[in-house]
Amino acid sequence: MAHLQLDLEPLETEALSLHPEHLTPQQYLDFCAANPDVRIERSVSGEIIIMAPAHSRTGIQNAAITAQVTQWAQADGTGLAFDSSAGFDLPDGSNRAPDASWVLKSRLAQLSEEQKQDFLPLCPDFVIELRSQSDRLPALKTKMSEYIQNGARLGWLIDPSDRTVYVYRPNAAEQVQSSPNTISADPELPGFTLDLTPVWNPGL
Repeated sequence: MAHLQLDLEPLETEALSLHPEHLTPQQYLDFCAANPDVRIERSVSGEIIIMAPAHSRTGIQNAAITAQVTQWAQADGTGLAFDSSAGFDLPDGSNRAPDASWVLKSRLAQLSEEQKQDFLPLCPDFVIELRSQSDRLPALKTKMSEYIQNGARLGWLIDPSDRTVYVYRPNAAEQVQSSPNTISADPELPGFTLDLTPVWNPGL
């Protein structure tokens, strides 16, 4: 998704004004809570990334992706799907919000109720990032590699601009699929196949 990197000036009257190097985990949580209408991420270096609203076309594409992941997850029953508003505290200290993700219920069961109320302290098993027109591809590729390094078992970077999907798995080179109509998540997500038709042709 498109994003704008800013020094932390107040975003609204009640927002915190903190510089990244001074931001503790609790202060980051407070900052996010004070700005509920803003999508925020924190990099492993502590840089705060303020996410700009998605363009309408990107919103349609992302909705189509999330709907398919959610439908499969509900039918499969072994995990839960999350949309782009869900943030995760990754093991490397960063906080990321993939455009769509999925986590095994067996991993969620190991968390306390208190942990479940905040950013989940784990990396999803499966992550999807959707490139918008203003996203830099190298930065997104780096982000995908970070997901894998933090424990993701499968990651897809979907680039509608040239109808390309970049596939990431642990201990494997990046795979590139050009103009696929569908893409399978087997064996990590058995039986899940993403229909890319509404992503390549969102109707807007």
